[in-house]
Amino acid sequence: MGLPKNSAAAARRAKLDAVRRAQAARDRRNKIITMVVCAVIFAAIAGGTTYLLFTIKGEEKKKEAARTAPISGEKSWDKLTQNHVAQPVNYPMTPAAGGDHAQAWMNCNGDVYAKEIRQENAVHALEHGAVWITYSDKAAPEDVKTLTERVKKTPYTLMSPHTKQTSAITLSAWGKQVSVDSASDPRVNTFLTKYVQGPQTPEPGAACTNGLTA
Repeated sequence: MGLPKNSAAAARRAKLDAVRRAQAARDRRNKIITMVVCAVIFAAIAGGTTYLLFTIKGEEKKKEAARTAPISGEKSWDKLTQNHVAQPVNYPMTPAAGGDHAQAWMNCNGDVYAKEIRQENAVHALEHGAVWITYSDKAAPEDVKTLTERVKKTPYTLMSPHTKQTSAITLSAWGKQVSVDSASDPRVNTFLTKYVQGPQTPEPGAACTNGLTA
């Protein structure tokens, strides 16, 4: 004998209510879980963004410090002339680091030259804000390789051998120059940071392409 109709209906309602309460409880749990996950993700993003901003700010501070700090052993020349000339120039420094120069510039968009190049063309590249890295036979082969890779990745730089310099490695910008014994010398990074399109540049933003290739 079954339950009375009223009792059966009440049982169904009770069962349905229980199912609804269980569903509501699951919904609440899912909502809480979703909120917690979102909060964790937001915190992670916020933390990552803050870390990234601090890292970028720290790198910018390092670069600014490098741009303003004096470089040990650096030589400077002021009031350098900027005439375009056809004849060879007798520069007061070796390698040349500014002064009268040829009409055409050496390409300096990360260009590495296997043979010696004319100083008059290289100086024109310096006028455009490039840094010229030169090396003699005193430079270790691994240092030449390291600098070659660095230059190829750095716009407004060029590199070539220089048989008349007395140092192993020399970095020259317009009116600025420093010599080092190895590629690992921290002054290499400092010089590049400070003088690639640096404040010494007479013609900032001028081309480092469409010049001479060799």
